[in-house]
Amino acid sequence: MDNRWKAVAVLEEPTRRRLYEYVVAQAGPVSRDDAAAALAIPRTTAAFHLDRLTEEGLLATCFERRSGRTGPGAGRPAKLYHRSDTEIEISLPERQYAVAGQLLAAAIEDAESTGGSPRAAVNRLAREYGETLGHADLPLIEILERHGFEPHHDGADLVLANCPFRRLATHHGQLVCTMNLNLLAGLITTTNSPHEARLTPTPAHCCVRLIATATPPI
Repeated sequence: MDNRWKAVAVLEEPTRRRLYEYVVAQAGPVSRDDAAAALAIPRTTAAFHLDRLTEEGLLATCFERRSGRTGPGAGRPAKLYHRSDTEIEISLPERQYAVAGQLLAAAIEDAESTGGSPRAAVNRLAREYGETLGHADLPLIEILERHGFEPHHDGADLVLANCPFRRLATHHGQLVCTMNLNLLAGLITTTNSPHEARLTPTPAHCCVRLIATATPPI
């Protein structure tokens, strides 16, 4: 999240934002000279801001000889800028709609190829995804924080103050909440945490609560 805030914050500077908008609107990569001429600013100013946008991952670079000449005497390739493949999304509170979309799309493909139930597929895939999150070698509560659940202790239980899939859960509660339940169950299994994921719908909270168990799972 810190990196996403930092990347978006660099666009607050007006000239830098105009350069970004110019670059991404072009059909191909642009040079420092192209950008400077388009915005009527000094080349050094364009270079400074373009490189800052590249440092933050908003732009990427490549090198080409614009003259079309090759071999000795052709000159150095020009540094060109284009939109990067980085996707930056910020929401408050944090949401994970891309995760839900990937799980649901994969479940449909799985069901079409096997003839099985899409609902069963999404629950299985959600559990597998949760298991992969647990391989981060971090405490359970830190993993939950990193993925937007906003956990806090209620005695030995963990209450999740935020649902990363809130809008989807509002309209498709049974499907999305069960998906989330399986995701968190997979996470608990991998982290060997002494909790059990249970559906416990509570207003303004995630539908899942992590209930403390007497002993850690084996």
